[in-house]
This record gives sequence, structure tokens and C-alpha cells, in this order.
Amino acid sequence: MYEETNQTDKQDMASEQALAHKNTEKKKPEKGNSFAREMFSWIKVIVIAAVLAHIITNYVLINANVPTGSMENTIPSQTRMFGFRLAYQFSEPQRGDIVIFKYPDDERENYVKRVIGLPNETIDIIDGKVYINNSDTPLEEEYLKETWIVMNGSDTPLHFEVPENSYFMLGDNRNDSKDSRYWANPFVKEDKILAKAVFSYWPLSHASIFDTPNYQ
Repeated sequence: MYEETNQTDKQDMASEQALAHKNTEKKKPEKGNSFAREMFSWIKVIVIAAVLAHIITNYVLINANVPTGSMENTIPSQTRMFGFRLAYQFSEPQRGDIVIFKYPDDERENYVKRVIGLPNETIDIIDGKVYINNSDTPLEEEYLKETWIVMNGSDTPLHFEVPENSYFMLGDNRNDSKDSRYWANPFVKEDKILAKAVFSYWPLSHASIFDTPNYQ
């Protein structure tokens, strides 16, 4: 009887070992499944991040660089900035806004300038001053880098008539800015304005928010 009990115990142990071995074998695939789930989770995060980045950069923000000094001192050369693409979905560009737009003479290039003339306005540049709609009072432009002496209408006044749905652009560094005064197509159509410049972020020493001036 003792031998029978031992034999039974041995059989039970063998059964338990076999069961444990079987359970171990069952658990092995779970490691693979766990790894696959983790990989799928990471892939999903990466795809979502890529889609969001695409939406933000193509429909919300634009990352722009100003390679020249044409907007100094407001925007130094080599400044990087963000523009808000949705700024003009429910409003029109205002005089004094800094905007990013397709260069009218070559739309493969993007330019950054300040809006000076609005649709259906006349612009006269005389002795380094801008006059809107034949006003006797020139536009007050405290943001200009220095005294305006180049292409400033001192010899022959410059006259422009802004078409409907178009804008007249000037750089803040008037003595060194290729803008509406020089272009073969001097006006920027509204649908070619890509964004309103919001703030610069690089270099950090010149990071700033761009405000629209209040003209008197």
C-alpha cells in the first residue's frame, strides 16, 4: 500500500510538472504578443504625431526665415519666426501687419514685409514719407530703421494705386529693402498672403512678438 501511495504521488508530480511545462509553453507566445502590442502602440503614436505636425505646419502655422536685413530693426537678418495661417480667415490684413506672402514676381519664393497700402487706396511716397489717399499728413512710422533716403520719392514722387483685393508692401529698412517700390508686379493679392507673422523665436536674443502699430 505504501508503494501504491508513492507511485500515486509520483504520478501526481509528473502530472503537475507536465502541466507547468505546458503553461510555460503557453506563456511564451504572450511575450511576442506583448512586444507586438508595444510596437503597434509606438507606431500609432508616431503616425498620429506626424499627421498632427502635417496639419499644423500646412494649415495652422508657417515656419519662416528672413535671410536679409530688409526688415531691420524689427526683424534682424537670419531671424526665424512663426506665422499664423488662419489669421485672415475671418478678418482682413491691416495696415502695419507683418505678413508672409508669395513674392509676386516669382511665387516660388516667400517674402516677409509690412502691409502699408490697403485695397483701393492710393499711395504717394514723397521725400521719404508715405501719404495715403492724398492725405496732407504722412504716415507715422516709428519702426523704420533709419532716415529714409533711397528710392524715397525725393527726385520724383512715387505714386501707386492699389487694386481691389491687393496690398502694397514695404520693408522697415527702406534703404535696403526690395519691396513694392521695385517689383515688376508691385501688389500682393490677398489670396497670396500665407500668414500673419506672430513671433520670432531664433536667435533667442531677438525673440519677440510682432504687434500691429496704431497709426495716428
